[in-house]
Amino acid sequence: MQKANTARLSHGELLQFKRWNTPTIYNGWEQITAGNSARDAFNLEECRDFMPQMGPMVGYAITVVTQPGNPVHRDANPNGWSEYRRYVASVPGPKIVVVQDLDKPDMFGAFWGEVNSNIHRALGCVGTITDGGIRDLDEMNNAGFKALARRLCVGHACSHPVRWNCAVEAFGRRVEPGQLIHADKHGFLAVPFGEEKKLLEAARFMDTNECETLISAARDSAGKTPKEILAAFDKAAVRFGKNARVKFQRRGEW
Repeated sequence: MQKANTARLSHGELLQFKRWNTPTIYNGWEQITAGNSARDAFNLEECRDFMPQMGPMVGYAITVVTQPGNPVHRDANPNGWSEYRRYVASVPGPKIVVVQDLDKPDMFGAFWGEVNSNIHRALGCVGTITDGGIRDLDEMNNAGFKALARRLCVGHACSHPVRWNCAVEAFGRRVEPGQLIHADKHGFLAVPFGEEKKLLEAARFMDTNECETLISAARDSAGKTPKEILAAFDKAAVRFGKNARVKFQRRGEW
């Protein structure tokens, strides 16, 4: 069930998150997380961003399980689509729909296409992360509905919501309703509950830290010998690590 997320961010904060790619958000997250930054929160399997030109998407997870290859679900709950849409409408946005496809590793039909993406866009959803397929790619682009998916698909088969507002697994990552998600062409980060509020500041700090130390040292190489370049980078790496330790009591990537 949907957890009460007491750390919902303002619309302005979410817009600021969209200014960075997902690896940059990860760089901030690894400095503040109580978990394992080498194992937790991000997708463990490859997923593909079919709308990279849209840039990153940010929103709160709503979840649904589907199994397009099994017609029994339509008969078991003929009102499933209507009930599911009412769940989608009941949750404040922006929302990212995380879909678990029980047919995996097979692919019989897509949960997403032109109609479903337009409906979800109207209900405050900005995109989806689906462990299944999508179709009507141009039309989904036209709807402004971003999708990270396994692959494209021709048909919809017996696509139907099986259950929703529950924990799901997509691309090897368990996602719960209400989690803050940042996603782009690199993959996605499902932020653990309780780590949302400090994330924006941490990502901003680590991005600035990189620019003022490592990246500037690497770019300022004109007229320098390899020995001088290496010495400058070593010095910058020390500064980078010191800044991270002072701010977060962690060493940072370098």
